[in-house]
Amino acid sequence: MLAVTVLSLCIAIVIGVGLYIKASPILHEKSLFNLLGNSHWRPFKGEFGFYPFIMGTLWVTGIAILLSLPVSLLTAIYISEYADKRIRRAVNPMLDILSGIPPVVYGVWGVVVIVPMVADHIAPHFVDFSTGYSVLTGGIVLAIMITPLLISIFDEIFFTVPKELRDASLSLGATQWQTIKFIILRKALPGIVAAVVLAISRAFGETIAVLMVCGNIPIVPKSIFDAGYPLPALIANNYGEMMSMPMYESALMLAALILFVIILFFNAISRVVLIRIEKQFHL
Repeated sequence: MLAVTVLSLCIAIVIGVGLYIKASPILHEKSLFNLLGNSHWRPFKGEFGFYPFIMGTLWVTGIAILLSLPVSLLTAIYISEYADKRIRRAVNPMLDILSGIPPVVYGVWGVVVIVPMVADHIAPHFVDFSTGYSVLTGGIVLAIMITPLLISIFDEIFFTVPKELRDASLSLGATQWQTIKFIILRKALPGIVAAVVLAISRAFGETIAVLMVCGNIPIVPKSIFDAGYPLPALIANNYGEMMSMPMYESALMLAALILFVIILFFNAISRVVLIRIEKQFHL
């Protein structure tokens, strides 16, 4: 069992080393600072700037979390604390169905519904023109994709809070909302943080649905109505073209390595924050 455990932990190391070996040609030719800070993406001229793709990834992921987190948290609180058993039995299977829908279906739905909605009904109130293919559209589609996952995880987290804590709070005269606010959410905070980290990791790596609605223009978005080009979309769109250009292949492998490092770094930071929260809010 120890050997299997070590082997599973080594998978991440093997992935990172493999990506680094494939990306090493472009790292030997250009500095990492230049690659990350350059905004020009012209592979046929030897210019590989990853800054627009990193910013596109951050824009889409940030919008998705901002839209999804409040809805997911409040829905999970209602399901776990207020809804009766009939509603729970009806909602939980629907969440499983929504979580299992292929990303390409969300992408097609986003093209058919969200893109026209942004272009015709939302963007005209803020900008002169928008095609609808923007980081906002990508964030909305991604938020809809991760919301069922977050609701299910939050519901399970709230369910693990001991019933004795609820009873003790209510017996002291606290209202149900006060019990939720000061007891349940406080006790479940570490799990909530872990769930958000999981959702962000899922959002960082989402490809097909975001690729279909973001516009895929290698520019740095200046507003939520600008087109974006996340790193996963860059890899998926260009992987077939890079076979005849070794430096192009190395650049795409570097894009995968950057995405890999971002997710690892974010998870490591969140783990430190999670440990501190557990110590601060330990009941």
